[in-house]
Amino acid sequence: MKVILRKDIANLGKAGDIKEVASGYGRNYLIPKGLAFEATPGRIKDIKMHKENIDKKTMREINEAKELAEKIAGKVFTIQAKAGEEGRLFGSVTPSDIAKVISAEGINVDKRKIVLEEHIKSLGSYTVQVKFHPEVAAAININVEALE
Repeated sequence: MKVILRKDIANLGKAGDIKEVASGYGRNYLIPKGLAFEATPGRIKDIKMHKENIDKKTMREINEAKELAEKIAGKVFTIQAKAGEEGRLFGSVTPSDIAKVISAEGINVDKRKIVLEEHIKSLGSYTVQVKFHPEVAAAININVEALE
């Protein structure tokens, strides 16, 4: 029996996959639980069209992410923060602080897309990754200076 999976199922496949399963497994478990539906020619055609639309959308998102990455890659941003003696910050520089500085340049970046490998707790220069898309990332430089 051929079924189209609605959800990811371990050891079987991902959502949207067309799989050949035992008829009892399909009729008695997958279909009643809403994990799959029977693969008819019309549904197979609909799934293929849906996958094409998703692929086009993904390509558009990747292209937009690449454009943003090109705009931001290699730029140096300066953040001023309160610091004590020996260059230690009162608190730390967070992804939201970095996102605010980047948006001041006219490029909107979600704070969740900024990846900090370590907490920034002292003055200095740091390299930070900005992941616009799982396949597209850009490196920026952050200079942390003492607030005067």
